[in-house]
Amino acid sequence: MTEAVIRKKAGMASIKDMPVLQDGPPPGGFAPVRFARRIPSKGPSAMAIFFAALGAFSWGMYQVGKGNKIRRALKEEKYAARRAILPLLQAEEDERFVKEWKKYLEEEARIMKDVPGWKVGENVYNSGRWMPPATGELRPDVW
Repeated sequence: MTEAVIRKKAGMASIKDMPVLQDGPPPGGFAPVRFARRIPSKGPSAMAIFFAALGAFSWGMYQVGKGNKIRRALKEEKYAARRAILPLLQAEEDERFVKEWKKYLEEEARIMKDVPGWKVGENVYNSGRWMPPATGELRPDVW
C-alpha cells in the first residue's frame, strides 16, 4: 500500500503536511503490569521444618543412647567372663612355669656340676626379690 491510500490524500507535498497518526493505547488502556514479587507459599513452613529436623535429631540421639547401653552391657559381660576364667588360666600358667623351672634347674645342675660352691637355683643378683620371667619362656637359648 502506498502512503496516499493510507492517509487518504493524493501525493505528499511535505512531511509537515502529513496529518499526525500516532499509536496509542487500546480503548480502556493496557492491562496493569505485574511487577511485585509474589512467591507462592508452597511446602512446609520454616517452623515445621525446624521441628521436624529437631525431632529427627532427637530420635537419632535416642537410638545412639540405646546402642551405647547395649554395647556397654556386652562389654561388661565380656569382662565378667574374662574375670571368671582368669584363675583357671593363671593356674595353668603356674603349672607350666613349675614344669619349665624344674627342667631349667636340672639343666643348670648338669652344666654347673663341676663349679665348686655353685648352688643350683640361687639368685645371682641377691636382691631379695623374686621376679617371674618377663617372657613365656625361661631360657629360650638353652632349648
